[in-house]
Amino acid sequence: MTEHAGGETDGLNVSPTGWTLLGMLSGGDELSGYDIKKWLNWSMRFFYSSPAYSQIYSELKKLEKQGMVSSRVEGGVRSRRVYKIADVGLAAVTQWANDNEVEPPTLKHNPLMRVIFGHLLKPGRLREVLQSHAAYADEMHRDAAMEARWAGEQPAWSYARLALRWSEDYYAAERERALRMIKDLDAVEETFAQGGGLAGRFPLREYWYDVERRIAAEGTGDALGGDAAS
Repeated sequence: MTEHAGGETDGLNVSPTGWTLLGMLSGGDELSGYDIKKWLNWSMRFFYSSPAYSQIYSELKKLEKQGMVSSRVEGGVRSRRVYKIADVGLAAVTQWANDNEVEPPTLKHNPLMRVIFGHLLKPGRLREVLQSHAAYADEMHRDAAMEARWAGEQPAWSYARLALRWSEDYYAAERERALRMIKDLDAVEETFAQGGGLAGRFPLREYWYDVERRIAAEGTGDALGGDAAS
């Protein structure tokens, strides 16, 4: 099979969510959409946004139409539809995992957006935002640590445990960064006030472009700092 741009593999157009679902099914077990959602919430919520049930079921139907998974209705007190990966689906997701370009993560950090526009916030509001983020990061850190510990009891979850341990470290660092910013706030507010507060007209268009030129010069070795050193 050949990998094409946009997630296509020999005519199979698979979305990022679709690849995630195929990865979840790659162990060969029959899983319902509910099973998959539960696992995603347990293992991936620390580093990858979990799709809604409606999106999961929609993607499973698309994968089945392409022959990448099969499904059947499992009887019982409460019947449910379960999905199993097909050979073509396993081959495709294996090739995707090995050959598809791994793009850098996209970071959208809402608390930091409040920090960079801190001049707009009411007195004390930014401190509240950072305290809330520190509490959130602490909770996520503790959850990831607990789940990593439980994952360690099952050899089949070794790679999941590695990802969970990364999550544990990540949220611990997030918590410490938020607490450090809280400590730095008084000094930041004092420095900003010295510049005239809102009268400073952040982001200062003229200064912004001047800095851009200096950074470009640094890249070519012509920065002011480079001249001073020579």
